[in-house]
Amino acid sequence: MSNKTQLTAADIMDMDEYAAKRKDIRQKMIAMKKNRRQAIGPAVMLYFENFETMQYQVQEMVLSEKGGEEQLNDELTAYAPLVPNGNELTATMMLEYTDPDVRARELAKLGRIEEYVSISIENSDGIEKIQATWEVDVERTAPDGKTSSIHFLHFPFTNEQIKKYKNSDASIVVAINHPNYGHMAIMPIDTKNALGQDFKET
Repeated sequence: MSNKTQLTAADIMDMDEYAAKRKDIRQKMIAMKKNRRQAIGPAVMLYFENFETMQYQVQEMVLSEKGGEEQLNDELTAYAPLVPNGNELTATMMLEYTDPDVRARELAKLGRIEEYVSISIENSDGIEKIQATWEVDVERTAPDGKTSSIHFLHFPFTNEQIKKYKNSDASIVVAINHPNYGHMAIMPIDTKNALGQDFKET
C-alpha cells in the first residue's frame, strides 16, 4: 500500500496500459476494500478511501468515459481531496436504499446528515470524539431538506488521537446521531488496523 498523500496526473496510468492491467488491479482493489468499509445502521455505509482507492476511481472514470485530459483534470479535482493527508481518515458515505420510493422518502428526512457523523476512540482514559467535516464544493441538502445519497467526509485527528487510535486496547465507534437516523457500530479490528495505515507515523 502506498503512503502517498497527494494524487496527481503523474499517478494515472496511460489508458491502454490500465486496460491491459485492469483485471488484476480490480482483484487487488476488491481485497483491499474488504476491510475499508463500515456499516452504520441498516442504510448507511462508509467506504474509507486512500491513495489507491482514489487512483482506481479516477482511472475507472477516465477509461469508461474516454474524456481524455480534460476529464482527467476534472476527476482529479473531484477525487484527489479524498486522499488522506496523514492526519485524517476520509470516507465516501453512501445512503443505500434499494427501493426508489423508500429512498426518496428517507432522504427527505435526512437533511444535513453529514453534520452528525463521528468517530470515537474509547479506552480506559475515556472517550475521544472526532466529528466529521465534509466537502463543500456542492451543497448536498436541497432547500426542501432532502439530502444527497452520497457525501464525502473527513475525520481530522490530532497526533495524540492517532496514538490512541493505534493502541491495541482502544475501541473505535462510528456513529450517526441525526434526529431521524441514530445508529452506531463498533469497528472490527481488521478494519481498524487497515485504516490505521492511513496515518503517518507520530
